Amino acid sequence: MAQHNDLGVKGEELAVEYLINHGYNIVKRNYRYLKAEIDIIAQKETVLVGVEVKTRTSDFFGNPQDFISKKKIKLLVTALDHFIVEGDLEVEARLDVIAIIQQKNTFQIEHLKDAFLYF
Repeated sequence: MAQHNDLGVKGEELAVEYLINHGYNIVKRNYRYLKAEIDIIAQKETVLVGVEVKTRTSDFFGNPQDFISKKKIKLLVTALDHFIVEGDLEVEARLDVIAIIQQKNTFQIEHLKDAFLYF
């Protein structure tokens, strides 16, 4: 597997760990609908959360969350909506980003709730 793929997998594992440690239940990983993929779907109380995980080795070119396009956001919204309708769920929903930067052997994790609220 390419090094960037390994980093992405490690980032998703760290994000799952982070979410569990903060009281979230992991509902689904790598949920696919049409051309969209939601890295993690989690739930905390009555809120269903679609989580996009972005992992980078540096913030030299910008923060990890800065690399999520408007097209990607629309795909995430569509996929999360489909997940809710398909499961006939009565929940509040939001989309978050977990941005991770690897610095040597440590990882800096930032959880951005309702990350796309103003897009």
